[in-house]
Amino acid sequence: MAAAGSVNAPLPSPPARCDAAERRAVLREARALGVPADYGRARGLRLVREPAALAFAGIDVHGRAQWLAPPAARAFARMQAAALRDGVELQLVSAFRSAAYQLGILRRKLERGQTIDEILAVSAAPGYSEHHSGRVVDLTTPGYAALEEVFEESPAFAWLGVQAAGFGFRLSYPRGNPHGIAYEPWHWCWHRRA
Repeated sequence: MAAAGSVNAPLPSPPARCDAAERRAVLREARALGVPADYGRARGLRLVREPAALAFAGIDVHGRAQWLAPPAARAFARMQAAALRDGVELQLVSAFRSAAYQLGILRRKLERGQTIDEILAVSAAPGYSEHHSGRVVDLTTPGYAALEEVFEESPAFAWLGVQAAGFGFRLSYPRGNPHGIAYEPWHWCWHRRA
């Protein structure tokens, strides 16, 4: 069978998004699991809406289809092509994920014995992740482990530091960010230009 995204293979359906009722249920469960009720206010984070539509953004390093809000997907495709022209390969690690999916991540980490404080130091709480917006890409490049700080030493990170803003992408969690989330050199969010 051909890989998703190849010329002959049909694309899989986009992932499910949370409606308002499901989002409320996710937030209640996250609080029950230990996410503080004042999490958003304390971290300077707002609840993030999920997009009405998603567009295919590519296949990630694990062979999974990834999705973004349509304008972000177009901007990412332009940025990825420009990087490639400059000899830099930007590989997707992840993109859109719903609040319900983020809740599953939280549950799995708790089941592995991590504390809620440890989890919230490296991941936004369900409902507050920029990934819910469909505007975020987590990136890597050949020769660098995915989702590791060593990515900042890569030619891809250097290229992004100079070029990403021209495509509307910004590094969301630099060192010492005001949200109390660990430095993530791989996490880039697209922002509509005014």
